[in-house]
Amino acid sequence: MRLRLASANLFSGRSPLGSGQSGPRGADQAVDTGTMARSLARLDADVLALQEVDRCQPRSGHADQAAAIAEACGLPHHRFVPLIAGTPGVSGWRPAEPLGPPPPGPSYGIALASRRPVTSWHVLPLRPPRGRWPLLLPSRPPRLLWLNEEPRAAVAAVLAEDRLVVACTHLAFVPGVNAAQLRRVRAWLAALAVDSGATPVLLGDLNLPGRLPARITGWTPLVTGPTYPAPAPRLQVDHVLAAGLPAAGAGRAVPLGFSDHLAVLAEIAGHPGPD
Repeated sequence: MRLRLASANLFSGRSPLGSGQSGPRGADQAVDTGTMARSLARLDADVLALQEVDRCQPRSGHADQAAAIAEACGLPHHRFVPLIAGTPGVSGWRPAEPLGPPPPGPSYGIALASRRPVTSWHVLPLRPPRGRWPLLLPSRPPRLLWLNEEPRAAVAAVLAEDRLVVACTHLAFVPGVNAAQLRRVRAWLAALAVDSGATPVLLGDLNLPGRLPARITGWTPLVTGPTYPAPAPRLQVDHVLAAGLPAAGAGRAVPLGFSDHLAVLAEIAGHPGPD
């Protein structure tokens, strides 16, 4: 049984600076959720991890991006985890409750969608560090912004038929904090795997470069290659990691036609579930 896994930082469906009107983070604000969903459908993923997902945001036509993408990709099981109520980068946003339903009005977060049946869903909230932190934007010339770190979380789905527990996360951009968050996610996911008798797999934008996530977790990287910033990536910050589970083919980074990240795509040989 082969399972195709993909992860994409959507950048809310926006494009890097240069294709249209500049927004607060130096990006085109015109978003077509339908076009974005059709682009992701071409990945033909069985499990799709999404970061920087809009829900009911004016900039993305008030779409429920997670639901629209899951439907277009033929992934009937999905979970959106709200991290921000309001619009990130715009005054007035506040932390959302990741363990609860999406708040009324605009929200923003992460999502996980699956073609395979999901036995159970699990969410791990990750508190942000206090204070404002520098973020260097890969614009020309480079721009330095001082930002409050956003709330983070991980969402996991137990796939009993494949004996896998697959998780999506988007970690902090603050060095050191993201490494500590990855260690916490690893321990949480490993415990879920033991409880469910499954193999853990982690996908997402970890904001950690190259092979550092593999060294921190001790897990196998299924994709190697630069993913950020699009369209001329220099760093790999988007990853697929599995605990002792080899890839069934060569993983790769895939341009999407939107976002400031490339997607990552990998195939694994899944385990058949018990009779």
